[in-house]
Amino acid sequence: MDKSKPVHERRKTTRLAGNIPLKIYSDDFDLVTETKNLSRSGVYCRVNKYIEPMTRLKIHLLLPLKKTGKIVTKKISCGGVVVRAESIPGEDSFNIAIYFNDILMRDAESLAGYVSDSLDKEA
Repeated sequence: MDKSKPVHERRKTTRLAGNIPLKIYSDDFDLVTETKNLSRSGVYCRVNKYIEPMTRLKIHLLLPLKKTGKIVTKKISCGGVVVRAESIPGEDSFNIAIYFNDILMRDAESLAGYVSDSLDKEA
């Protein structure tokens, strides 16, 4: 049995740990944070406000992409839904998981490419 893979992993897409600038907002609030991890289908981040699971959000990500030897920033705008919110013990902060439920195919492919390229560089 291969012990390098978690037995109960339910994710269908690969995640990349890292800190990508992220803005999440709704009609009630506007927060700026950074990712803890990112995939084609969602993001995990820390926020200073409790956001109820199933809350719909608007999201802006700033991906640093390499084009012709230069780093350029690609802004990805999409919609998401909070699927998990966990309080951080001893802090007034929360870790939340957001599923991208409204994202253009080209933006989802940009995310997948960024995650894949970054993981290849780490290997």
